[in-house]
Amino acid sequence: MNAAANTPRMIADIGGTNARFALLDGMHSYAEVVLTCADYPDLISAAEHYLRQVDACDGARRPREAALAIAGPVESDLIAMTNHVWSFSIADTRDQLRLDRLLVLNDFTALAMAVRHLPAHELQQIGGDDPAPGRPLAVLGPGTGLGVSGVIPAGEHWQALQGEGGHVTLSVMTARELAVLEHLQQRFDHVSAERVLSGPGLGNLYAALCALESIAPQALTAPQITERARQRSCPVCQEAVAMFCALLGTLAGNVVLTLGAMGGVYIGGGIVPALGDVFAASEFRARFDAKGRFSRYLASVPVFVIRSELPALLGLARAFQDPGPRWEAV
Repeated sequence: MNAAANTPRMIADIGGTNARFALLDGMHSYAEVVLTCADYPDLISAAEHYLRQVDACDGARRPREAALAIAGPVESDLIAMTNHVWSFSIADTRDQLRLDRLLVLNDFTALAMAVRHLPAHELQQIGGDDPAPGRPLAVLGPGTGLGVSGVIPAGEHWQALQGEGGHVTLSVMTARELAVLEHLQQRFDHVSAERVLSGPGLGNLYAALCALESIAPQALTAPQITERARQRSCPVCQEAVAMFCALLGTLAGNVVLTLGAMGGVYIGGGIVPALGDVFAASEFRARFDAKGRFSRYLASVPVFVIRSELPALLGLARAFQDPGPRWEAV
């Protein structure tokens, strides 16, 4: 019998801020540990630290196969993360971790592979009707960066997509948003959606609005901005969060129209779930629907906020058996 069949697999969802590791027994993940990426010089160091922490360094417990979800494009053996300094060769990483097999896929591709299997109680619906069966799904989420993906039916299977939709050019709808865009164009040669629809992006929005009001910005993190908005203790923070939600609605509607995603939109990442009722009461849904002649088309599409603890790990578990874009060293 193959030795890998008797050992757990390792899976890890590696974002720009945190690396979420787990072991996998069949489709069941366990020994979940979240590490801070900045605490480790490279992926190998973080993975070995995790394996020591869960007592899986040697012998029958050391994984022989692994799957990694990476916040960045996966187009070749060489991986460079978009919002973190780690870069690595898939083949070298496989060899240094003493693996027989290593799969690497984009983090939102992994999330896309999970969304059809998430339990209903871990999803909060924001408007729309029931999902249209057999139709594509859209997946997006702001965190350290902005991930965008989708899932499309392909015969008897569902195919998760890999793309870099977070880096499309930002679309604005109001004069106030246009003023913010013009301010950001003085800082960036390309104002992508990620420049505002992410943790650092929320900081960019806040700073731009302060500039428009001739107010000196404070050194606030994204969680501090959202908390002040929730407490209604800072008008600029409130406007930044409100604009963030509205712009996300415009982007999500664009993704639905592009993919024909009548099966629904799934929003992950760390920011939107943390907003709670502020997001549900925001202009997100109105802007999502605001597509002129296609407003009725959008109005029927359900939007779900993912409230699962580690949803991408479910997608990584499925990566060993489901078809999808990934890179495997040979």
